[in-house]
Amino acid sequence: MKSRRSVIWMAAAVALASLLIAALAPGQETGVATGWRPWVGPLRFAVYCAGAVGVIILGIGYGRCAAVVTSIAARLPAPRPAGREALTPNPEAKRLSHETLLETLEAHLAGTDETVRQLRADLQDLQVRSQLAERQTRQTEAILYSLHDAVLVVDGSDRLLMANEPAAKLLGFEAGPARLQPVAEVIGRTHAEFVELLRQSRRNRTEATKRELVLTPEDRPRIFETIVSCVQEDGKAVSVVAVLHDVTKEKEISQMKNDFVSHVSHELKTPLASITAYSEMLADGEADDEETRKEFYAVIQSQAQRLNRLIEDILNISRIESGLIKVKKEQASLTILIEEQMQMIRSYAEEKSITVTSGHPIVYDQVYVDKDMISQVIINLLSNAVKYTPAGGHVTVGTEVDEAARLVRVTVTDTGVGIPEDEIGHLFEKFYRVAANNKQAKGTGLGLNLAKQIVEKVHNGRMFVTSKGGIGSTFGFELPMATVEQVATV
Repeated sequence: MKSRRSVIWMAAAVALASLLIAALAPGQETGVATGWRPWVGPLRFAVYCAGAVGVIILGIGYGRCAAVVTSIAARLPAPRPAGREALTPNPEAKRLSHETLLETLEAHLAGTDETVRQLRADLQDLQVRSQLAERQTRQTEAILYSLHDAVLVVDGSDRLLMANEPAAKLLGFEAGPARLQPVAEVIGRTHAEFVELLRQSRRNRTEATKRELVLTPEDRPRIFETIVSCVQEDGKAVSVVAVLHDVTKEKEISQMKNDFVSHVSHELKTPLASITAYSEMLADGEADDEETRKEFYAVIQSQAQRLNRLIEDILNISRIESGLIKVKKEQASLTILIEEQMQMIRSYAEEKSITVTSGHPIVYDQVYVDKDMISQVIINLLSNAVKYTPAGGHVTVGTEVDEAARLVRVTVTDTGVGIPEDEIGHLFEKFYRVAANNKQAKGTGLGLNLAKQIVEKVHNGRMFVTSKGGIGSTFGFELPMATVEQVATV
C-alpha cells in the first residue's frame, strides 16, 4: 500500500509540474521561438506527454481508492435517513446495543469471577499446605532437637543439613556455622569411622544399619549404638539420618551383672562343695569315731552358716539397690550399739591376742537409724579389723560428734597389714578383695559393699577409709544426728 501511494503522489507531482511549465512558457507564433532556444519545443512536447501520463495514473489511483472506500462502506451499517431522523437517536437500537454490550461484559465478568474464585481457592489451599508443611517441619525439628540422643542429617552430597546439640557436643563442632558444610570437614579425622559409615549408607542405599561405635569425647571412651538410615526419593539417595544412643552405662551394668553372677556362683559353690564332701564322707562311714563325726558336723555347720550369710548379704544388697528393703528407724545411741558389738567380737580377738578398745562415752550421740542395720555395719568393720590384724595387734574404736555439721563419726582403726594405695578405690565394690591379703583371711567381698549401701543409701551417711601398707587402716562412717522432732516422736 505504501508503494502504491508513493507512485500516485509521484504521478501527481509530475502532472502538476508539466502544467506549470506549459502555462509559464512563452508562445511561438511563427515556428521560431522568440528569445528561446531551438530545443524548447521538443521539451514542451515531452512535458505535455508526461502530464498526460500523470493524469492517467491519477485516474487509475482514484479508481482503486474508490473501490476500497466502496468495500468499506458495504460493511458499515445502513446510513440513517437524512433530515431530523438522521439527527434523532434510535432508543431501541441504543438499548439493544447497550444490552448486548452489558450481556457480553457480564458473561466475560462471570467467567473472570469464576476464574478468580478458583485461583483464590487454589491459593488458599496452597497456603494451608505450606503452613502445614512448615508446622510439621518445625515440629520435626523440635522433636529432633529435644532428643537426648545425638541426631545428625546429611544430604546426598555428604553435606551437613541438621544436627542437634548432643550431636554437636559429641562430635565437636558448632551446629550453626557447620550447616551445609562437608561432614568430613565438620567432624574431622577423629571420627573417620562414623563418616565412612554415613557414606556407605548413602552409596548402598540401606534403609537401616545398626552398629556399635566407640567414640572418645572429653578423653573418655564411650560406646554408642548407632543407627544410620538412607532416605530415598525416586530411587535417589537424598539424605542420610544417623542416631547415636549412648549405651556405655548399659554395657557397664551388663558387665557388672555378669561379674556378679560369676562371683555369686563361685562363692556359693565353695561352701556347697564342702557341705557335699563332708556329708558324703559321713554317709560312706568314713567317720569311725565320735570325735571325727563331730569334726565333720562342725565343718558342715560352719559352711552352712557361711552360705546363709552370703545369701543374706546378696539379698540385702539387692533389696537396698531396688528400694524394696524394709527399714525400721528409731532413736539410738551409737556408743551403746558399738559396746554391744564389741562384746561379740572380743572373744574372737582374744584368740589372736588382739586388744580391742573404745573411747570415752559421749554425752549426746543420738542418731535416727535402723539398729539392726547399723549393728551389722559395726560388726563388719570390727571383724575385718581383727581378721587382717596380726597377733598382738591393736584395734581402736572411736566416736566423735561434729556439732557444726550435725554429724556423728565412728572410726575403727587397726594395726594390720594395710591396703595398697591403688586398690583403696575398689574396696567397696561387690566381691572385690585385695589380692595381697587373700591369704590373710577368707571372705566373700560383699561385707564392705553392704556396709556402704546401708550407710549411704538407707541412712544418707558417708563411708570412708584411709590406709597405708604394712601400717594399718582406718574404716569409718558418718551419720546425721537425730533432730529434735525425731527425738520427740520416740
